[in-house]
Amino acid sequence: MMTKSAMIPLICLSSILFVSAQAPPAGQSASSGSLRQVAPGHYVYSTTNAGRVFSSGVIVTSEGALVVDALDSEAVARAERESISSIIKQPVRYLVSSSFHDPFSKGNTAYADVFKIGHENYRAGLLDQMVRGGLSAEEQRARLPNETFRDRVTFYFGGKEIQVLYFGRAHTLGDSIVFVPQDRIAYLSEVFFSEEFPNMAQGYGVSWLRVLDAVEALGADIFVPGHGPIPEDPRGTRAELNRMRQILIDARDAIQNEIARGATEDQAVAAVKLQQYEKLPTYAAQREVTVRRIYKELTGGLP
Repeated sequence: MMTKSAMIPLICLSSILFVSAQAPPAGQSASSGSLRQVAPGHYVYSTTNAGRVFSSGVIVTSEGALVVDALDSEAVARAERESISSIIKQPVRYLVSSSFHDPFSKGNTAYADVFKIGHENYRAGLLDQMVRGGLSAEEQRARLPNETFRDRVTFYFGGKEIQVLYFGRAHTLGDSIVFVPQDRIAYLSEVFFSEEFPNMAQGYGVSWLRVLDAVEALGADIFVPGHGPIPEDPRGTRAELNRMRQILIDARDAIQNEIARGATEDQAVAAVKLQQYEKLPTYAAQREVTVRRIYKELTGGLP
């Protein structure tokens, strides 16, 4: 894959006014999320919704913080910013967004003062989603990125090299990986479902496996998931990432076997049960979706 490297313009960072997080609306508590340090200079802000964990990454440098994903509402995003302001005591300078899905992008509206970065396919997917949802032009402007990229963008922020990488289709068409080489940590957003059956509603399971191979080649020690818990020792995320990868391998191989037997899509759905994963959250909702998406991908039925 051809790559390019670009320096993000600092856009006169000294002139950007850091806006303190406002209190969330009545009925929504800023304490609904928690900020946890997973390595020196690296934090994860997590919320729980219907028993599922949703996480946003925070990279801290001497010049400020970079947030990975804004989560599912302006109130939650402001609560995260309040936690960063009060605990880390650094202003947020950048927001990198990976998945355009609402649970990870609606909070973008709380980052009007921040330089926002996302893959070009992320921008296209987010814009299409907002237009179809009839959202106002004001909200569309507030959520869209200031800069997009095609393969990678590398910049230097407070003494850290930050790589924002695109390895191909996975959970969506435009998932970004944020990698900090000197700290050997990668933020994977919805490319990584920890202790969950992955959501394939708009995913590409076969390509997703190639993306995970590229992530493995980075040589990171810690992999921050978009969904699911992080072990007490964050290096245990490697084992959880391998487990998720095995789900995709088992699904792909079983579906390939059914295709080789001449099975139709419906027949493959009936045959490929993946029962070894039935106790994982979201298995019941996602097993059939996964089989259908991967069947179409393997037979050339996905755009």
